[in-house]
Amino acid sequence: MQVPQQHHPPQSATEYAHVLKDPKRDEWQKPHEVIKALSLRADEAIADIGAGNGYFSERFARHVARVYAVDIEPKLLDMIKGDKIERITALPDDPKLPAASVDTVFLCNVTHHIDNRGPYWAKVAAALKPGGRIVILEFHKKPLPVGPGPGMKIEQAVLVKELAVAGFKVSREHGFLPYQYFLEFKR
Repeated sequence: MQVPQQHHPPQSATEYAHVLKDPKRDEWQKPHEVIKALSLRADEAIADIGAGNGYFSERFARHVARVYAVDIEPKLLDMIKGDKIERITALPDDPKLPAASVDTVFLCNVTHHIDNRGPYWAKVAAALKPGGRIVILEFHKKPLPVGPGPGMKIEQAVLVKELAVAGFKVSREHGFLPYQYFLEFKR
């Protein structure tokens, strides 16, 4: 089942919100397993870049002290529920996160939308607390029943090299998602 709306949003934020929180997404996104694999701490601050209408942000809020829900679409951010969630309207080239504010920066299905990722990674790195990590879930670069076409996707090796240039290396790799690679990076 191809989900073109996920990468070519409908005219309305409300329509797009239904795509992002479609219950069928849970089958392949496995949000419970992703959160379990992250071993989040109760005192942790996490930034969900590309949060949309809160698919992961609302779940994270049950496990951590603070969530920064970051997106370029304020109408989607307005749909997020939860008092432990701070909504940040970002720019396409700047997540607008406070310096040294987060333990984990989480990007799910959004990295392929970011242009000029080198400077972007520098801004993400500035938001990390000492010992912090970047977590990326991104579609494998091949035809899949969900997500964008292969031309929009980023090969895992390319992403690993980009983050190496930014001073990060893979610290953990999780292999249980059917359509995505799931990597954790540390300095």
